[in-house]
Amino acid sequence: MPDGPVVRIKGLHKSFGPLEVLKGIDLEIEPGEVVVIFGRSGSGKSTLLRCVNWLEEPSAGVVEVDGIRLEPGQRTRSRREHIREVRMRCGMVFQEFNLFPHLTALENVMEGPVTVRGLERTTSRRLAVELLGRVGLADKADEHPIRLSGGQKQRVAIARALAMEPTIMLFDEPTSALDPELIGEVLAVMKALATEMQMTMMVVTHEMGFAREVANRMLFLHEGEVVEEGPPSRILTEPQDARTRTFLAAVL
Repeated sequence: MPDGPVVRIKGLHKSFGPLEVLKGIDLEIEPGEVVVIFGRSGSGKSTLLRCVNWLEEPSAGVVEVDGIRLEPGQRTRSRREHIREVRMRCGMVFQEFNLFPHLTALENVMEGPVTVRGLERTTSRRLAVELLGRVGLADKADEHPIRLSGGQKQRVAIARALAMEPTIMLFDEPTSALDPELIGEVLAVMKALATEMQMTMMVVTHEMGFAREVANRMLFLHEGEVVEEGPPSRILTEPQDARTRTFLAAVL
């Protein structure tokens, strides 16, 4: 694991036109730490994740991932390379799976290592088989996404992200598009990543049971600001901020 924080965020602002979505976020995430980010819709949770891997360029501030420091500015060749390196270190799992429909589960997992990391196809195939086994889908390797349930698709998406051997995994409401009976199978895989692999994770979710069991720290975002943070044992039982209390009263 790297020395020092995996992620350092300082003075992060993000605006879309006149709308300021993030208003000066400061955050550090240590190796092996699982940080759950929660809050109302529109509070800036997904935007924060997307600024970490530079899917959204911050309006101001500094984002550092695994020692690679990025600030907003002109897209020079070296800066584009730094953005590419940051993205390779961040495994991203979206709400809506985003699998390639024309590829099998195995081929979806193989694609990144071959095209981005430059692995030989035989090596990539071995890795993909191993990762599909890890997420409990060894028997679905040759199935196309259309033949998979939502939970299975999301587990393929997790395997695909892991195939890039990231330093940190970013989960953007990974269970919100799933039927209730399928949520548990995805959360079980995420729990295993945290406990067995000691994977560093930023997780945007409203699954408070997962947060209570797995997270080291919780952050409550409200209108683009972190208004409360702390261990789940305190946040979920004795929230200090009235806005956190109101939100938790609605979801617990």
